[in-house]
Amino acid sequence: MDSTQIIAYALALGIAAAIPGPGMIALVARSLSGGALSGFALLAGIILGDLVYLSFAVFGLALIAQSFHWLFVLIKWGSVLYLSWLAWQFWRAKTQSIDVMSKPGTKDLLAAGLSGLSITLGNPKTIAFYLALLPVVIDLQAISLSSWATTLVPLTVAVLLIVGAVFVLGAVAIRRGLTSARAQQFIYRGAGTAMFLAAGTLVSKEL
Repeated sequence: MDSTQIIAYALALGIAAAIPGPGMIALVARSLSGGALSGFALLAGIILGDLVYLSFAVFGLALIAQSFHWLFVLIKWGSVLYLSWLAWQFWRAKTQSIDVMSKPGTKDLLAAGLSGLSITLGNPKTIAFYLALLPVVIDLQAISLSSWATTLVPLTVAVLLIVGAVFVLGAVAIRRGLTSARAQQFIYRGAGTAMFLAAGTLVSKEL
């Protein structure tokens, strides 16, 4: 990969990640409710999901997947159900006093990471970026195992970590003052709406 493709990929990924979607909205909601550790745990799951789709695109697994269409349909419908469940949970979430000194346990961090991974795997925006936009940005035919491992993977992690950290730290910065029940309800219902829209997009593509 030459420097032009590397810069183009980094900019495209950064812009795509920064555009508010189910992943980043869930990241803000989790950071507000659980703090920075929970936010970064969910971010780790988001990054892992992105790396899965990046690998699909680079190694041509999207073409191979046509032979296992039923499996991908099953995964998509599973994602629809999970996103719908998350949306319902966010919509029904009750406002609560926020203890800024509390720290999440290992089980909470693991759950946050799995949520981030599941949200990303079912996120139409992520799917569109890696399987439709990425081939336009860089020449996938020229990507070797070495360039994937030493360039694309570290670059993807770095870009998503930087963008995600802005959302996490921004949410944590206002967390102390988020005592208004109305403000909390607005954030939770906004997150729930984003999840419903993402699930609806997946359904519309299957119908």
